Formats: sequence, structure tokens, C-alpha cells
Amino acid sequence: MILLMGLTFSARAEFSICNQSFDVVNVAIGQDVGGEFETEGWWTIGTNQCASVIKGELFNRYIYVYATDVFGQPILDGLTDMCIGPKRFTITGIDDCWQRGYQAAGFFEVDTKEVERWTLFLSPSDFN
Repeated sequence: MILLMGLTFSARAEFSICNQSFDVVNVAIGQDVGGEFETEGWWTIGTNQCASVIKGELFNRYIYVYATDVFGQPILDGLTDMCIGPKRFTITGIDDCWQRGYQAAGFFEVDTKEVERWTLFLSPSDFN
């Protein structure tokens, strides 16, 4: 079960992902940047650790997350195809991933309800 939590603290605006599983996870995010989707990765998050993947004000209501276990197996059911790379990446555009040398992956949509700070919790039940 994915636990989504919107916090409205004014101390720091950010989008964080917390790994409450027993495995290390690798995550990538996607969001609209200037009218075009952009994906970025990778963050490696240890067990019972959190990572701030977007620092600063959240400009988008919807943030897209792709997460894998240490074997590269997806752990979230994502329906929005976006591009990822094998190593650290920032990719503009989500079309024609294969033709541009990237891999297409299903990103999970997170509705942040337009709050300043949002935390996504990955729990053991998210893993198959």
C-alpha cells in the first residue's frame, strides 16, 4: 500500500520520497517544466530513509514517480509512459524514448493537491 501524505509546513517546500520497505529503491521523477515533460533520476534511497527529490516550491500539481528495487524491477504500477536512462539523467520530452536511446517506463501519478510540501511513502506492500 502506498501512503501519500501532503504536509503544509511552511518551513521548506519540497517533494520527498520515503522508503519504508526492507529494500533499497531507485527512483526517478517526471514533471512539467515550461510546458514540456521532463524526467530526472536516479535517487537511491536506503531502507527507512527519505530523499528530497524536488527542492523548492512545487509548481506542478502532478508529479510522476518511477521506482525500482535493486534488481531493476518496477515496484509501482505506473500508467504514464515517460523516458528513463540507465545512469543519472535529465531527459526533456516523453515521446519516442527508444528512438532517442532511452527506455520507456510507466510512471505512477501523484496528485499533490497543490500543497507546498508533499511526501510519498513507499511501504513493503508496494513490492511484488
